[in-house]
Amino acid sequence: MAGVEGRVTLVTGAGRGIGKATALLLASRGARVMCVSRNQEELVATGLDYTVADLGTVEGCELAVNETTRRLGPVQILVCNHGLGSAHEKVLWEQTPEVWDQSMRINLDAPFHLSRLLMPGMIKAAYGRLVYTSSTAAQIAEHAGCAYNASKAGLLALMRSAATDGGVHGITANAVLPGWVRTEMAERSALADAQQRGITTEQVWQERAALYPPKRVATPEEVAHMIAFLASEESSGVSGESIRVALGSHW
Repeated sequence: MAGVEGRVTLVTGAGRGIGKATALLLASRGARVMCVSRNQEELVATGLDYTVADLGTVEGCELAVNETTRRLGPVQILVCNHGLGSAHEKVLWEQTPEVWDQSMRINLDAPFHLSRLLMPGMIKAAYGRLVYTSSTAAQIAEHAGCAYNASKAGLLALMRSAATDGGVHGITANAVLPGWVRTEMAERSALADAQQRGITTEQVWQERAALYPPKRVATPEEVAHMIAFLASEESSGVSGESIRVALGSHW
């Protein structure tokens, strides 16, 4: 795929699920990938360059950017995929400020910091790709997930701002909105749902699959292929877009 060969690429949340699938796919197409997450064991298993960083802090975002630049060069592609799920959340009136703050810090503040740190280099190069992993919950709120819903909706506004501000400098910004994907984060929410309702996690996944016309949930690889396209030179005409990867369903 044109436009990823040799490109320095920072992928966050790259130790598992969609992030790992994306990092491996881009690396297979010639990108120079730096994987970032908090879990060193998972990062080592990717077989790619990695940096352990807590992106819930400004210092962690700075570490990820500085290490990538030092070891691989100026970042041309950012895949901002890390995130905190909603399995631990409650209905809005029972939600704690601590949970709200944590979700915003990880799901929204970190993408802002990574973007502001990386865009000056992209402007200098007159080229950049910013791809954010949001969620269908950004458009249709899930029950008992106000912090997740709001942070993922805010991420879309951040993306559109990046597209507007960066467009004149050859930078595009887009977001993918996966529906249910069977990742470890989604497994935690399935377990919480199953325990609350007294059913099995497999029953939860069967219900989730029933939401989609093919009667299955999307795979991490299917989401990764859309991210890889948006990260490529071939996507130069696409910017400021929110693209659902949900097998034809609103969810």
